[in-house]
Amino acid sequence: MKEKFYQYIQDLQDTIASGLEAIDGQAKFKEDIWKRPEGGGGRTRVIENGAVFAKGGVNISGVHGKLPKAMQSYFKVGDVDFFACGLSLVLHPKNPMVPTVHANWRYFEMYDSDGAIVDSWFGGGQDLTPYYLFDEDAEHFHQVCKTACDKHNEGFYPLYKKKCDEYFYNAHRGEGRGVGGLFFDYCKKSETMTMQHWYDFVTEVGDSFLQAYVPIVERRKNLSYTDEQKDWQEIRRGRYVEFNLVHDKGTLFGLKTNGRIESILMSLPPQVQWRYDHHPEPGTEEARLLKILKDPIEWV
Repeated sequence: MKEKFYQYIQDLQDTIASGLEAIDGQAKFKEDIWKRPEGGGGRTRVIENGAVFAKGGVNISGVHGKLPKAMQSYFKVGDVDFFACGLSLVLHPKNPMVPTVHANWRYFEMYDSDGAIVDSWFGGGQDLTPYYLFDEDAEHFHQVCKTACDKHNEGFYPLYKKKCDEYFYNAHRGEGRGVGGLFFDYCKKSETMTMQHWYDFVTEVGDSFLQAYVPIVERRKNLSYTDEQKDWQEIRRGRYVEFNLVHDKGTLFGLKTNGRIESILMSLPPQVQWRYDHHPEPGTEEARLLKILKDPIEWV
């Protein structure tokens, strides 16, 4: 399974990067191939200073070796070997009317001293972080997520939408990072789902990404905006940074397994503001966004 999924994310990286370069029309992805001393490596692709995207990355990695002590405690296991691979992407557009987007699809295995697999699972999802909320954009994104889920199990969308709202949540702020999407983890073999079934589901979601995001970018990338709206975007980007550095499990895993720091932190936006005790005026679009982030709604 690991060879099959790693090949899939390599191909998906090519597909997504090509699609994003086409919509940007100016910038191209810079590629870095890197190796991890303990085993494995990855292929980082970063786009910057484009016509549409201020900064973004579409990265793949496949790492293996002894599970570090810090992660043994996290997973509540002993001295085991592991393999982990995945594709992780974040895109920060220039125009504050275009939402930031994040997605990740991954696979993990653990092995005993004889090299036998003792545990394996899939995880991933995709989520949208707008700065100015256009309801039709959130509805479109969630409908694509629901359609992908429903092909495999009609219970997946409501379950993984709820998990997304719960996971991408800045508890110290009492607000969501964005308007959600899907989040699933520890998707393991069961009586009803084989690992092939999970592979089919995860790749269905991965294949849906461009359909979920590109139409939103096309609708919003040429809208005009003010300096004040750009300021708001940068203030909200600060909340994005807070989540990634304080709460995100993927960032934690990368840092504790000696991952490549530039690839791990490519998710951080290029310009960010932190204003002291900043609150938008009641009745504004900024205030409406915050209200929904504090009390998530059903989009489809």
